[in-house]
Amino acid sequence: MKIILLGCTISLALLILGGCQKVIHLNLSSSDPRYVVEGILTDQKGTCKVLISRTKAFDDDNSFQGVSGAEVKLAAGGDTTLLKETEPGVYADSLMTGTPGHTYFLSVTVDGTVFTATSSMPRRVELDSAYVAEESPYGEPVKQMNVVYRDPAGEANYYKFVEFVNGVQVPQLFVSDDQLQDGKKVTATLRYYDDQGDDNDMPEIKTGDTVRVEMQCIDKAVYKYWSSMESSATGESQSASPANPVSNISGGALGYFSAYTLQERVVTAR
Repeated sequence: MKIILLGCTISLALLILGGCQKVIHLNLSSSDPRYVVEGILTDQKGTCKVLISRTKAFDDDNSFQGVSGAEVKLAAGGDTTLLKETEPGVYADSLMTGTPGHTYFLSVTVDGTVFTATSSMPRRVELDSAYVAEESPYGEPVKQMNVVYRDPAGEANYYKFVEFVNGVQVPQLFVSDDQLQDGKKVTATLRYYDDQGDDNDMPEIKTGDTVRVEMQCIDKAVYKYWSSMESSATGESQSASPANPVSNISGGALGYFSAYTLQERVVTAR
């Protein structure tokens, strides 16, 4: 199994189930502003959301400036849902719930331009358990979240984990595939390291802290988006635009659309 640690190069983390929205810049080269479309649909009620914004220059403030007046539609099996703009640049439907095995089509029309995307919701892989354990990777003991699940045999599976400590999101995403763990019971440690100085916002897990982890079963295209994000951040990409992740949005926008199953576990660190 390959686990990719994604740092603070994500344009906008969609935090749900009681979370908040945190804006993080894409690591883009200077160019004309482009639209950013970021959409999610899960198998949990009340999580359907699409955010529309524009890219910013490096020296701009780190705030979300939504694009209003767009027409946003989600379709599946002949049924189409028009999302409502609940606040500037945020389009949502409180009732729409995704179904594993179904394919969903996103259409965004803004300023006469149409952006489209397709995402298939994988079947749900059960998150068996989660726990915090202490380890010493570099001598100093640290507490880390661990997740346990059994990967289904004979099929390709892709996962993303998001961690929160006392309600604060760890600004690092954990993405994995089952290339080396097909059909096996997996215990994965969500490792992150405080290596950016005293001013970074990486929360440290301490005894008594409440730690929440989200497990997302994502499709291959979305996995490719997040893994290419990591490659761009570390300079490994050889593409013509190495700073831009591989989007599944057609029409020229940046971002992604992901239909995924969602589970969470909450534990108290000991």
